[in-house]
Amino acid sequence: MKLGSIRRRLRRLPRQVLDRSGLPTRRFAALLRSSAGRPGERGHVLIAPPGAGNIGDQAMVEAFVAAADRPVTIVTRNDDDLVLPPDLVGRARIVALPHLLYGDDHGHRGDVRALGALLGDAATVSIIGADIMDGVYSLRPSVRRSTIAAVAAERGFDTSIIGFSWNGAAPRPARDALRRAGTAGARLLLRDPASAARVRDLGIPGVVETADIVFTDDRHADRLPAALEGLEPPYALVNASGLIARTVDQGVEYGPVLAELRARGIHVVLLPHVLRHTADDLAACRGVLDAVRRDGWEDGVTLVETMLGPSEIRRLATSASVVVTGRMHLAVMSLAQGVPAVTLASQGKVEGLMRLFDWPELCVSPRTGMGTGIRDVVVSALDAHDAVDRVRRGADRARALARANTERIGAGGREDAERSDRFWGERNGTHSTG
Repeated sequence: MKLGSIRRRLRRLPRQVLDRSGLPTRRFAALLRSSAGRPGERGHVLIAPPGAGNIGDQAMVEAFVAAADRPVTIVTRNDDDLVLPPDLVGRARIVALPHLLYGDDHGHRGDVRALGALLGDAATVSIIGADIMDGVYSLRPSVRRSTIAAVAAERGFDTSIIGFSWNGAAPRPARDALRRAGTAGARLLLRDPASAARVRDLGIPGVVETADIVFTDDRHADRLPAALEGLEPPYALVNASGLIARTVDQGVEYGPVLAELRARGIHVVLLPHVLRHTADDLAACRGVLDAVRRDGWEDGVTLVETMLGPSEIRRLATSASVVVTGRMHLAVMSLAQGVPAVTLASQGKVEGLMRLFDWPELCVSPRTGMGTGIRDVVVSALDAHDAVDRVRRGADRARALARANTERIGAGGREDAERSDRFWGERNGTHSTG
């Protein structure tokens, strides 16, 4: 281990010990409790996931706003963590509270009070849980998200933690914080059967088995970006994850997959899904392209170098033959279009997703030597005569389950979504087509 890494870990130790004592959480809860108003009808408050270059986080927030029947206040860390598309921009406002989930000083206390003021007269309070509730990535913000849910529920707000996964290795403070939220009356919307079972096995109340909220959003972009406008089927979408790139050389492992696709005359679109320095998919996708070039064949391979929006991803996925991805939300948006998505499992969240589709083989463990296994699953998906019907049946199940994420904010299905569109069209003087 490098000396710098050791030093960083040593500096974090006192904070970790303090966090595990529970004292900061109790202080956080007490301050928020004293600052929060009372439930009303004014609008919805949404605590957003990190965003900042993550298309999956963007897609979850867009799905929430698209379903809402009244204005949404989106709480982020930074002003530019999320950028709403034109059809949703009039439905929500973004409020940045940079110290709310990560700070521990005067700025943090000010942001807690600011959140309390935002809650006043809100109809609902929601936290998008995604894969950040179990504390495996970062403990402090996970505990604070659950604490916000607990306090809001205690104060009488209709409170939900929206569609999240739960890792079986979650540390005790994260488990305890989620238990407090469930006990206080917050709805815990677990987005796959495996995660729901893990939380139930802990004896935590409030569990609702659902599916990812992104399954509720079917908005498609009118056109693709200029770099892809001439793209014609057949093509496949292939994502190399910057997170998986830390331990697996995807340039090597994807070789058999890309060779198989090109031998079938299928164009390959290398598609980054997370573009940020901590886990950059664009760098990982470039690594795959470099490997292709070293092997002497790059015709029929296109690298997307910009971040597409969720509506653009859905439009692109609609005509794809197959998808290979290290990112779960690219799988979700592809599966929702009836396209098989071979997905590399990380953090224990993909296995449960594929159980919804009765196709566990689509979940592959990321490891050295995985390339031939991925290729075999891709071949099976391409050759299966019932692949599209099989995926569409799973997508129908997922959409039905996913409505639990939006039923408290004014939409639970197509009819409600159309009513919401009419409401916003009348409010803004236009009709939003999405």
